[in-house]
Amino acid sequence: MRNAPLGRRIGAIIYDGLLVIALMFLATLPFVAVRGGEPVETGEPLYQAVIIVVAWIFFVGFWTRAGRTLGMQTWRLQLETVAGERPGIMVASIRFAAAILSWLPLGLGFWWQLWDPEGLTWHDRVSGTRLRYYPKDDD
Repeated sequence: MRNAPLGRRIGAIIYDGLLVIALMFLATLPFVAVRGGEPVETGEPLYQAVIIVVAWIFFVGFWTRAGRTLGMQTWRLQLETVAGERPGIMVASIRFAAAILSWLPLGLGFWWQLWDPEGLTWHDRVSGTRLRYYPKDDD
């Protein structure tokens, strides 16, 4: 077990990103239906809140229930606290918020892993979690 390398993290991000986009699309449908087929204004506060809640439910739900999202499972990654346990809702929520902030400066919070002595991202550090890579026996 070791901290997940950046390439595996990116693979899981792409996989999970596609799943979250699909869920956001489904969450958008009621807004379009209420408007009689007209596009949703992305600046609408209720719509923005629903989209954020959908992403929060996806990530925090998977992290607290299984310690991994579907993308993380595919790339053999597991989210753990420093003590090696599954994170609770509060820790997972902190990680979710910190991960959003990690994206803001052109993803610097993710790239930080390349310089961090322990190979951790900003959201790993802020939330007290680790994304671990569990290789197969033949890796």
